[in-house]
Amino acid sequence: MSKSQYLMIGGFLGAGKTTAILQLARHLTAQGKRVGLITNDQSVGLVDSAVLSHAEFPVEEITGGCFCCRFNTLVEASDRLTESTRPDVFIAEPVGSCTDLVAAVSFPLRQIYGESFRVAPLSVLVDPIRAERVLGLAPGASFSSKVIYVYGKQLEEAEIIVLNKCDLLDDARQDRLEAALRAKYPQADVVRISARQDVGLDSWLTRMTAEEMQAETAPDVDYQIYAEGEALLGWLNATISITALHEIDGNELLRTVAARTRAAMPDIEIAHLKMTLIPTEDGGDIGVLNLVRTDGVAEISHSLKAPLAAGELLLNLRAEADPELLRTAVLDSLAACGCEAEVKHLEHFRPGKPEPTYRMAHR
Repeated sequence: MSKSQYLMIGGFLGAGKTTAILQLARHLTAQGKRVGLITNDQSVGLVDSAVLSHAEFPVEEITGGCFCCRFNTLVEASDRLTESTRPDVFIAEPVGSCTDLVAAVSFPLRQIYGESFRVAPLSVLVDPIRAERVLGLAPGASFSSKVIYVYGKQLEEAEIIVLNKCDLLDDARQDRLEAALRAKYPQADVVRISARQDVGLDSWLTRMTAEEMQAETAPDVDYQIYAEGEALLGWLNATISITALHEIDGNELLRTVAARTRAAMPDIEIAHLKMTLIPTEDGGDIGVLNLVRTDGVAEISHSLKAPLAAGELLLNLRAEADPELLRTAVLDSLAACGCEAEVKHLEHFRPGKPEPTYRMAHR
């Protein structure tokens, strides 16, 4: 029996992983390949899963911890996808605050389940504006040092660094950022793409699928600093039932909630605010909004086609802040949205200390 390819697409919160994965899945499908997707989060109610499922790809969701800490559940999810759709290619999207993926996921998959999977080189996406700030190439708000530690460790273990959203920078800034990434992380190839514009995906996909991972060792990770860095990030997932007396513009509702949430936290750096809104009457439609920096632009990547009177809103917010502050900001924003907002589910917390199921420092 031929092995399935296993592609893991890492990257910090807001790097554009879900959009990239969706585009990769479309490219692979066009090549006649069956694709299975696996998403990951610290809690339930994922915008990413909703977006990918709406695109009609089979999706399994791993919640309650990162792939590293839920390795056996990750394998079980792969087994379920194999049983239901027999994917030629698995694409897995780990939690955006997770690192040590080579030692805790790629090496164990290769060593324990090597007869089932061909494990591709680890790709790590970066948002170019965030990367410029972290690397000191441009001014702007960033995170504290322990959060930056996690960000840097993600890039240190990458075999392919994917400079996503390259359309946001002119050629000179792209060149400067690529040179800085190559100098600081010489173990990795650097490729440029724009997932939303479908630019550069073919060459990146070819690079990933042409060979198995080549890494022989995994970088050292100080799990105390890693845990403290993750714990500085507040996490909020919410599912909200929206009802209006008259039909409303759902796209404008998404913009309003995003704007009010950001305004309630002016001194807090948002890592990622993402929302979906699915109308009750037309479950085939979906609105999707992303905000990846406090001073960034809230972008609707998929617009609702028609007004709605009722729907389900999924909201995921990650920021370097007390989770209670996130909760207050979101609930106040919903209260002022101009329609009835009934919270069906809400969790807000800081991630616990990562405790990987396996950690193999060598291939």
